[in-house]
Amino acid sequence: MKTEIHPKYQDVNFTCACGATFVAGSTIGKEEFQTEICSACHPFYTGKQKLIDSSGRVDKFMAKRKKAEELKAKQEAEARAAAGEDEEEEAETAAEAAETAAEETPAEEPAPEAPVEEEKEEEKAE
Repeated sequence: MKTEIHPKYQDVNFTCACGATFVAGSTIGKEEFQTEICSACHPFYTGKQKLIDSSGRVDKFMAKRKKAEELKAKQEAEARAAAGEDEEEEAETAAEAAETAAEETPAEEPAPEAPVEEEKEEEKAE
């Protein structure tokens, strides 16, 4: 084995963003190393989901999603309002048609019932 071609191997203190610290051997030139994820907070080991968003992508996505939901709700409300106006117009048109039909058709006179009753009274008298 050649001498002085291999990096120096030393113990390094690793500190995670979650606060966990541990010592491991490494060839990096520092005695302290900061990391974002370790086995104490990694979703594979913990079974919990943790979002690491260093550039704001999740926030941007959530803002777009909220805006899309608001737009969809607004469009649905407008559609319901338009449908309600259409129904009102149809009801008004139907009412006007009914009034026009009632004016055009003469009212029917009731059938004469009085003679029928008189006949029944005569039958009872006999």
